[in-house]
Amino acid sequence: MTILEIENQIIDEFANFDEWLDKYSYLIELGKECPVIDEKQKTESNLIKGCQSRVWLSCEARDGKLYFAADSDAVITKGIITLLIRTFNGQSAKDILDADLHFIDVIGLKEHLSPTRSNGLTSMIKQIKMYALAYSMKK
Repeated sequence: MTILEIENQIIDEFANFDEWLDKYSYLIELGKECPVIDEKQKTESNLIKGCQSRVWLSCEARDGKLYFAADSDAVITKGIITLLIRTFNGQSAKDILDADLHFIDVIGLKEHLSPTRSNGLTSMIKQIKMYALAYSMKK
């Protein structure tokens, strides 16, 4: 599935909820599906800077595609990183770097987050794109 197809799937899922309280609940549920980072990888170097809560993210390349795992000490944040991982897992570095992530605006995620969580979301996206950039430069 392409990044755009996954984004459209996420938009459709969030369209099922009228209230933001329900969307937050859904985000928390999504966090339970997060591909959890190995405890040994919960290191300072895998900690995302700029997040209010602690978020660890790792990246592994297999067959030209990138795969992510994460964890967070905050349930909403874990849901957010799970959405991003779902969008980017199994994608090429080029596709990750080219993604505009329009679904974030369409579902209203950024506007319904506190400023510190919104900054955290930006930091998570930046870190994922940095992994993709680093991988693309190795090739």
